Amino acid sequence: MAKAKKDGPRRKDGVWDPLKDNKADKYAAAGQPRTPQTESPSYRLAYADDDFLSREELRPVRLQLELTKAEMMLAERGIKSTVVLFGGARIPAPGQSAWAARNEVQRKNLEAASVFYDEARKFAELCGKHSAGYNHQEYVVVTGGGPGVMEAGNRGASDAGAPSVGLNIMLPHEQAPNRFVTPELSFNFHYFAIRKMHFMMRAKAVAVFPGGFGTLDEMFEALTLIQTKRMERIPLILFSEAFWRGIINFGALAEFGTIAPEDLNLINFVETADQAWKIIADFYEH
Repeated sequence: MAKAKKDGPRRKDGVWDPLKDNKADKYAAAGQPRTPQTESPSYRLAYADDDFLSREELRPVRLQLELTKAEMMLAERGIKSTVVLFGGARIPAPGQSAWAARNEVQRKNLEAASVFYDEARKFAELCGKHSAGYNHQEYVVVTGGGPGVMEAGNRGASDAGAPSVGLNIMLPHEQAPNRFVTPELSFNFHYFAIRKMHFMMRAKAVAVFPGGFGTLDEMFEALTLIQTKRMERIPLILFSEAFWRGIINFGALAEFGTIAPEDLNLINFVETADQAWKIIADFYEH
């Protein structure tokens, strides 16, 4: 009887695995003779058949794949906790034009809002510097991966020499990955729900900058999870009290009775990156 190799068939994690590697069959199938039978869609290996995986009936599988892929890659990188930055894709960097403005009023407002790009960048840099003390496994910056405030967040982490995560999603505009996301931590999603889960699954703090519908959706998602105790209480920080109080009357919700008065304490208003980091540091007693 022939002897097995000394190391044997082991997976990367060291587990003994005598079964044939699925990738070997995938490549072997691609090299088979081209006949009417092998060319038929029915003959494709199910896990290597993009058309099959895209069928409506396979939606539950695709949801699981989107959850699992990013989770496995973040775990393999050793990322244990994150600081999440939400904010407007349309806010330009200082000195740049407001590409999304539809009129002069919007242009003036968006270009004035470039101060938030600066503060997001500074805040992410503070997070990145602190993360270095944990071998870049704690307080890792996570953004939606796109332009505007998201770009500023990834850029600030890069300024500190720290990795950062970008959770992109397929949209008709605004959502190509920015160049400051760590390439191997740049993810792309089809399902908003799974993307939202990844924002929250490792979050030790959430910082929200002025933004539009998407930012509001993400902020209220996080706030609701904390309010209903579906997740641990973490610092939820809103940059620019004037902006947030101008678009949302939080006090009116409490006065009307649709939230409890103490729910207002879940929100922290700040104006600067230093103020935001102090809230996090005080909360976790650093």
